[in-house]
Amino acid sequence: MNIQSSNYSTKQQKSQDIELIDVSDKEIWDGFVAQRPETNFLQSFDFYEFHKARGLEVVRRAVKRDGQIVACYAGVVEHAKRGKHLAVAGGPILDWHDKNLARLVVKDIREQATKLGCVFARIRPQCEASEKTLKLARDLGLKKAPMYLSVEYAGVLDLNKTDEELMAGMRQRLRRALRKGAKNGITIEVSTNPKDIHEFYQIQLQTAKRHDFYAFGEDFLTKQFTAFAREDDKILREPSDTLAKLDPHGEARLYIAKKDGEILAENFMIFYGNEASYHYGVSSELGTKLSGAPLLHVQAMKDARAKGIKRYSFWGIVAEDDTKHRFYGVSQFKRGFGVDELKYLPAHDLVIHKFAYLKTWIIETLRRKIRHV
Repeated sequence: MNIQSSNYSTKQQKSQDIELIDVSDKEIWDGFVAQRPETNFLQSFDFYEFHKARGLEVVRRAVKRDGQIVACYAGVVEHAKRGKHLAVAGGPILDWHDKNLARLVVKDIREQATKLGCVFARIRPQCEASEKTLKLARDLGLKKAPMYLSVEYAGVLDLNKTDEELMAGMRQRLRRALRKGAKNGITIEVSTNPKDIHEFYQIQLQTAKRHDFYAFGEDFLTKQFTAFAREDDKILREPSDTLAKLDPHGEARLYIAKKDGEILAENFMIFYGNEASYHYGVSSELGTKLSGAPLLHVQAMKDARAKGIKRYSFWGIVAEDDTKHRFYGVSQFKRGFGVDELKYLPAHDLVIHKFAYLKTWIIETLRRKIRHV
């Protein structure tokens, strides 16, 4: 175990029996985070190992009360031209009804960001947006960010539902696509081998060209997948029905739809805690015609349920009336599964250097309007 105490006030520790610590032990970190029902991989230990592999500084901090962890947050230092900042996506993880605890954590985020020379800290908590949570953010000294940090509007499915209930909730068009995919003789494989990211990346380039978005780099995707793959994973590429038997521990996997040996579509999934996250998806033109992608999701849902996971997240969607948004089409595809729509508290900034932050605010406000995101 690797826990190192910070120089938090000894007097305050004794009077409140509270300690702020750095955590560098995966078992301790995930032992708290993965048990929280609202969390996903954004605050997982491995996600920040990925950032470290990118050569970035990371922070993993926790609050202990009476010897037990009651709150934590992980962040990465982003060296953006618009301003160096500490990004805390999907966190902090805590009971937001405990305002004193929330204040303590936000104070610590400010101190860590200041120590690291950041202009501001950007926080996107893993709690739903409401008048109450928006007011709490203001009371904590947070300012609504001009740009998002990770998904703020998500489509999720309750995996406690039966297969019949899930099918009944799907739109008719999607049910037809699933039948079409099955008739086309599409097979599904699963891979935990980082080398298979190369094929994923090649199809992503095609997808990005068709849908007009910037593709992630192959090195970026490979490092991310590798961070979530376990050393004891034995699957290289196998039929998906062997997943539960052969891979009880791994978090990342590629679901691959194929016909006659040709890859049609792939999903980059991450299973963590209570959530199976559809992180990235790609498809070829033939895959779109043959309806390969819907079958990938249905299989991933079955596998997630077999692992005891209760929630399937399709990640970002846009408003149903936002027809001009570049992701409107893919959002409609996700809605076809009968998702519940979840709005997280949007990203908020903790401003440390006001004058330097003004540059960030202007650049990002303009960028969001130009990109329509």
